[in-house]
Amino acid sequence: MLLYRIGKTKYAHDLTGMGAKVNGGRWNHEGIPCIYLAESRALSLLEYAAHTGIDKIPPTLSFTTLEVPDHSIQQLSPDDLPPNWLQRPHSLESRDMGSGLLTKNDTLLLKIPSVIIKQEYNFVLNVLHPLISEVKIAEVEGYKGQ
Repeated sequence: MLLYRIGKTKYAHDLTGMGAKVNGGRWNHEGIPCIYLAESRALSLLEYAAHTGIDKIPPTLSFTTLEVPDHSIQQLSPDDLPPNWLQRPHSLESRDMGSGLLTKNDTLLLKIPSVIIKQEYNFVLNVLHPLISEVKIAEVEGYKGQ
């Protein structure tokens, strides 16, 4: 399965999850490494713009396409998520839930509805899962949206 992320070009080949570990996110606390992915390039850009502001997107971004095994996915529906999972800033409950699932280490990927488009999905890649060795970077392409 191919999944996508957009980020600063200098981190395009980084699969350590250090950015999320340092900053935390909707589905992880600081200190818990992971990588946020989307099911399309367009959704990854939309998610990035929602957190950064469309007018503040830097010119030094790249799309990274990852080839990820699809036999270790835990899909979560809105009914599985905390009632306040849509909250901004990110709720403690959503960060607790995601961090708990990541540290439990049962699956490589969490498949979670997008906050922006609930019919589409984002993925949280557990970089500490044993199957991380099967994740491959298929392509890195500069973003030329300016």
